[in-house]
Amino acid sequence: MHPLIEVPALDLLLRRQTPVVLLDVRWHLAGPPGIESYRKGHLPGAVFVDLDQDVAGPPGPGGRHPLPEPVAFEAAMRRAGVSQDRLVVVYDDADSMSAARVWWSLRYFGHDRVRVLNGGYRAWAETGRPVSGDDPEVKPGGFIADPGRLPVLDAEGAAELATAGVLLDARAPERYRGDQEPVDPVAGHIPGARNAPTSSNVGVDGRFLPPELLRERFAQLGATDALDVGTYCGSGVTAAHEILALHLAGIPAALYVGSWSNWVTDPSNPVAVGDT
Repeated sequence: MHPLIEVPALDLLLRRQTPVVLLDVRWHLAGPPGIESYRKGHLPGAVFVDLDQDVAGPPGPGGRHPLPEPVAFEAAMRRAGVSQDRLVVVYDDADSMSAARVWWSLRYFGHDRVRVLNGGYRAWAETGRPVSGDDPEVKPGGFIADPGRLPVLDAEGAAELATAGVLLDARAPERYRGDQEPVDPVAGHIPGARNAPTSSNVGVDGRFLPPELLRERFAQLGATDALDVGTYCGSGVTAAHEILALHLAGIPAALYVGSWSNWVTDPSNPVAVGDT
């Protein structure tokens, strides 16, 4: 299944009353809680999913957004109405930075029918399509979590991949270089990682670049389908966006879920600064 769906295609499905589970996963690293945006307006029938509570485990040595326990993720998705046999469409404000983590998580836990709304809530609302402020009635789903369906990396694997393959750091350049670190206690990057900010995966409208442009972008960074590729970020959220962009470019990749927030918990892990 193609990982993206455009606004007109989703609108057509809903008008035809095709069974679709809509998940609103608006989330802001340093901004207001996503539930506030949801209450101001969301796609009709969409259920709010809290990225911190529903899509990640408790923060700790595993990172700020580690993988949740299968039973916890299964329960959260069931509360949202998710079942294996129903299409799930995930969206956030516009750029899919948080929606991609839910897309990745559902696929990791065994759901194959998941798509991200390209351009998110903004793309839907800007067309004049209806929005709602009501909480929908949700019939609990029957989703069964089956973890391990996508490749993941731990700290050791990420370090190996940085030398034996291609490890992409999805954070902003100033965090990669170590110029500033607003969230984690140590600034810098994993030695050998190459900076590939997720902001360059999308246009100004928040929609993903065409696959050919994404392939060109990643090729310039040395990432192709001929090599082992992995991604990380601060806590495994925007790195999932990188996974989605790589997928669109035809390049399979593994996610270091713990990412930098896990890497720096071990003082023996080396830290690099600067542009390389």
